Amino acid sequence: MPVPLPGPDTRWRCRQCGNLTRFDVTRSTRGREYVHVDLAGEPAVEEREVLEDVVEHVSCRWCSAVDAVELVPRPASPLGRGSGSVGASS
Repeated sequence: MPVPLPGPDTRWRCRQCGNLTRFDVTRSTRGREYVHVDLAGEPAVEEREVLEDVVEHVSCRWCSAVDAVELVPRPASPLGRGSGSVGASS
């Protein structure tokens, strides 16, 4: 089952230990690349396009909890980032 990625108003949190910053993420990525092969036969990827990116599993790096990572709201920030503060006017 895919795990939702954090958005501009959410972040990951471990329910077991409270970690907000360190996670092991297993993902599957499908992409398209433009490869330029020089005359000597050496390939170089010049462009990459991600066609699909699925986060399969997220575990806590601190306590190694499995299936304990959840999405929680980000706190409001004085810099204008976070839940409910972007574009807000009084």
